[in-house]
Amino acid sequence: MRVSVVLCEHSMERYDDFTEAANAVLSQTYDDVELVVVIDGNETVYERALEDFDDRNDVIVECNDENVGLLTSRNRGAELATGDVVAFIDDDAVPAGDWIELLVEGYEQRDALAVGGKMTPRWVAGKPSYLPAEFYWLVGVTQRGFADGPCEVRNTFGSNISFRRDVFLELGGFESDVGGRQGDANLQGGETELCARLQAEYGEGVWYIPDAEVEHKVFAYRTEVGWLLNRAFWQGYSKRGMEVFVDESTDEEFDFLGQLVTEFVPARTKELVDAPSIEKALQFVMMFVFTALVGFGYLYGLVKWRGQP
Repeated sequence: MRVSVVLCEHSMERYDDFTEAANAVLSQTYDDVELVVVIDGNETVYERALEDFDDRNDVIVECNDENVGLLTSRNRGAELATGDVVAFIDDDAVPAGDWIELLVEGYEQRDALAVGGKMTPRWVAGKPSYLPAEFYWLVGVTQRGFADGPCEVRNTFGSNISFRRDVFLELGGFESDVGGRQGDANLQGGETELCARLQAEYGEGVWYIPDAEVEHKVFAYRTEVGWLLNRAFWQGYSKRGMEVFVDESTDEEFDFLGQLVTEFVPARTKELVDAPSIEKALQFVMMFVFTALVGFGYLYGLVKWRGQP
C-alpha cells in the first residue's frame, strides 16, 4: 500500500517548520511513502522547495498559479498523488517515525476508508496555565475525553488524517467554503465537514489510532488570550457552516457539550474543592468562557447563514 502525504506551504516565514515536517515524513519507518508538496502561489517558496527536494524520486513539488488557500491546495495535492492512501499534515506539525506504519495497519486490519491519529502538543512558548485540557482542540491538539482507545470517530484533526485516495476523490475533497483562513474570519472545520460527508455517503467514520501521533507546534501567538477567544468564536461559526453543507454534522459537538456538563464540570469542581489553586480556578472559569464564545459564534452563523437548510 503506497501512502502519499500532502504538505502545503505558502510563505518563507514558516519554511524551516515546513522543512522539519517534510523531513519527518521522508524518514518514516514505512517504506512506500510519497511526499506531495504544494506551494500556494509563492514562486520564491516554490524555487526553494525545488532546490531542496526536487532531486528525490519520492517527492512531487508543484506550485499553484495563485494563492487559493489550504483546502484547495490539499485537493490539488490529492489529485497529483499516486498513492492508494492520501494523508495530510501541516507545516507546523511533526509526525512520529511510525506514524504512517500505524495508519497503514488501520487500513489493512480494519479495511477502513479513513484513518487518523492523535495530535500532541509542542508548547513552543510554554503551556498557558489557563487553558483547560478539555479545550486543547482550540490549538489543534487532541483534547481530554476525545476517545479512550482505538475506535471509530467522526473525524480527527486535519494534520493527522488520511483517506483511501479513490474515496477522497469520489467525495470531491475538502469544501473550501467551510474551513481555512478567510479575511478576519478564523474559519475551521474542513476535515470535519468532509468526514461528515464520508459518514453520510458510506456509513463509516474515521478509524482512530491514538498511537499514531503527530506533534503540533503551538506557537506563542496561539497561547494569547485574545487569539484563543477569537478562535472559539469562529469555531462556533464554522460549526453552523458545516450544518449548511451536511445535515446533523455537528452531533459530536453537542455530545461534547453534554460531556462538559455531566463529566468535565463536576470533575473540575471536585478538583478545585479538594486542592484549590489559581491555575485550577482559571481553567474552570475559562471552560465557561470558551463555551459561551463558541455558542455566540454559532448564533452569529445562524444569522449569517439565514435561509439555508
